[in-house]
Amino acid sequence: MDAKVKSPVRAWDLPTRAFHWMLVTLVTVSWASFQYSQLIGDPRLVIHRRTGYAVLILVVWRLLWGFAGSSTSRFSNFMRGPGAALGYASALARGQPRHYLGHNPLGALMVLALLALVGGQATLGLFTVEHNDLAAGPLYRLVDEETQKLASTWHRRAIYWFLLPAIGLHIAANIFYWLVKKEPLIPAMVTGRKPAAHYEDEAEAKIVERPLLRAVVCLVLAAAFVLGGILLLGGRIS
Repeated sequence: MDAKVKSPVRAWDLPTRAFHWMLVTLVTVSWASFQYSQLIGDPRLVIHRRTGYAVLILVVWRLLWGFAGSSTSRFSNFMRGPGAALGYASALARGQPRHYLGHNPLGALMVLALLALVGGQATLGLFTVEHNDLAAGPLYRLVDEETQKLASTWHRRAIYWFLLPAIGLHIAANIFYWLVKKEPLIPAMVTGRKPAAHYEDEAEAKIVERPLLRAVVCLVLAAAFVLGGILLLGGRIS
């Protein structure tokens, strides 16, 4: 019985974990392909644009998965409002942390903020003109020149002013929980499992039937929404 109690429990399904690490990879490649576009011989930002499309598709996929995914991935499971976040922060400050199998209330706010920042950053890119007019987003013709300049300016600024600081805070918080609070948040996003314990939300994640099939359907829908939307608005995928 003791061995059974101490055995790890399911926390995250495979599609959620794959989304997390794919988004990390794509955001990194997107930033590097813009920052070093001349060095890698891509002044027209082809790589940057394509990773931007992929990022947008992933963000839309995650929104769909928030309704179709397993229990810990569903918005209904971890969206608890600012009051819950304040209560969690207060308990944490008093040295009485509450443990969650999925996202804790503060972590949930960070997840939503990151999705909004990444999605907003990629959306701005659709309307930008960069590198002395050598590169442009697929929808830049839909807006006037002043709006293009505004979108281009904030597309460059937002990543350094908002997105990268938020990513840094997210990484620091996960490392803090892992090393100081002994909650293996990072390993759990790799293995999908956490130690059995008393959790505030649920004892073990309820994995949906055929999660990979569901994930593929959501991915097709997300790609159709993003790429189809660009084409319907008169843009060109390149």
